[in-house]
Amino acid sequence: MSYLFRRALYALPILLGVALLCFSLVHIAPGDPLVSVLPPDASEEMRRQLAALYGFDKPFVEQFFHWLSRALHGDLGTSIATSRAVSTEVWNAVVNSVRLAAVATLIGFSFGCLFGFVAGYLRDSVADRAASFLSVFGVSMPHYWLGMVLVIVFSVMLGWLPATGAGPGGSGDWAWNWEHVQFMVLPAVTMSVIPMGIVARTVRALVAEILSNEFIVGLRARGLSEFAVFRHVVKNVAPTALSVMGLQLGYLLGGSILIETVFSWPGTGFLLNSAIFQRDFPLLQGTILVLAVFFVLLNLLVDALQTLFDPRIQRQ
Repeated sequence: MSYLFRRALYALPILLGVALLCFSLVHIAPGDPLVSVLPPDASEEMRRQLAALYGFDKPFVEQFFHWLSRALHGDLGTSIATSRAVSTEVWNAVVNSVRLAAVATLIGFSFGCLFGFVAGYLRDSVADRAASFLSVFGVSMPHYWLGMVLVIVFSVMLGWLPATGAGPGGSGDWAWNWEHVQFMVLPAVTMSVIPMGIVARTVRALVAEILSNEFIVGLRARGLSEFAVFRHVVKNVAPTALSVMGLQLGYLLGGSILIETVFSWPGTGFLLNSAIFQRDFPLLQGTILVLAVFFVLLNLLVDALQTLFDPRIQRQ
């Protein structure tokens, strides 16, 4: 428990640093965020009034602490482009991204572990080379290109699955039925390829190393069945595999801009893309901050799960 408490304390300065960094980078970026809402013939007086409305007329430090204070109370400001609350737009996008990333993570982790264990147990065999090839191929392939290929094959040529959107008729309502899940299949498979390859390579190396250790020979010499030996291998592989998958889930939540744009999936990646092109500073800052908080909390969750599988972590 003290280990997790220390980890939580370490996360606080990280969150503060991320908040400062994201606020600073957005403000350093060239361009005027008010261009998207000001009419072409707007006067300088109108521009000053709008800048005062959004707080852009105040010093940088004052803007940051005012924004951070409101963010701690759940108020991320108002979108410049849509005039809607940033917290509402970000929450809807986060729910969609978490839903998609969770399914992609499940696919990537399951098949990655399967390929990794097969390659680790059958080293230097045809199965090992095939699994290794698929892993390297998955990591090396540009996922946005794979997404477009899957759209061409399964949506355009075969007509089996929808190409874009998150629901029939562009509806934002979600239900776990085939009518809605079919919209998730192609983006989830596309997102799962890279984490599947990374997990497979990691698990393969861990399994090969563990099987060469002397304690495995001792377990077999004691007459343990192969299934019992396999359970010991899994317990030793699990902490590292969970850590790698936790990082991949964090990257999927915030790094899926291209995939969500290709499939028009209304998640955080799609929202970030829109905010960047519209120069919507409040929306951009709010989205980045929420994703950073999710990433840090996800790492804490992974640390907690690791201590369950490997109590030695708590004693270090």
